[in-house]
Amino acid sequence: MTGDSRHLLAEGGRRLGIDLEADVVDRLTVYLTELMKWNRRVNLIARDTPEQQTIDLHFLDSLTLLPLLQGHYGPIRLLDVGTGAGFPGLVLACALPDVHCTLVEPRQKRVSFLRHIVRTLGLDNVEVTADRLEPHAASWQGRFTHVTSRAVAEPGVLLALVRPLVTPVTQVMLMLAREEALAGIDHLASGPWRLIATRAFVLPFSGAPRLLATVHSG
Repeated sequence: MTGDSRHLLAEGGRRLGIDLEADVVDRLTVYLTELMKWNRRVNLIARDTPEQQTIDLHFLDSLTLLPLLQGHYGPIRLLDVGTGAGFPGLVLACALPDVHCTLVEPRQKRVSFLRHIVRTLGLDNVEVTADRLEPHAASWQGRFTHVTSRAVAEPGVLLALVRPLVTPVTQVMLMLAREEALAGIDHLASGPWRLIATRAFVLPFSGAPRLLATVHSG
């Protein structure tokens, strides 16, 4: 399936307006292969998820953040809260070797997998923190230019969680399914929060709706 996987990654990227270099596709293909092998014995994603669906719902979904990062001027330090099997942070680290990515994940089996991928691919731009975010949030204030998460579906929960570490220039990138999830974001108790931009689209193979929203504090 390796050849098919490479084609699906590249073609899916093109449909999203993202041109993936051959070395990026190589890294993502190794990552995918290892994920499918590990998932037979460790619950990383839903069991028996077909490879094409895994590419679409996890890898391509993660890559939708690429244009937001590529449009940033200056060094990027990305925090991915509750990364699980590395989505979106580890996928983005594979695509952007100049971006330093910190992956926060408290579950040890997932941490073992993340560190295995980092070693296998020689990713020196990735730091894995085997813990919850809360003990580190205050001491990490101002450390990151971008913060994101796919694990926390409710924007109000994520924004409250990351509030201690963000500054007015930190970009919080929300990964949502629909615009309705943004209702009331400017009135959250953890605010004030300011919505900067949104982008709605569908994933290329499943047609699943997605919405990216960029939020600043203050």
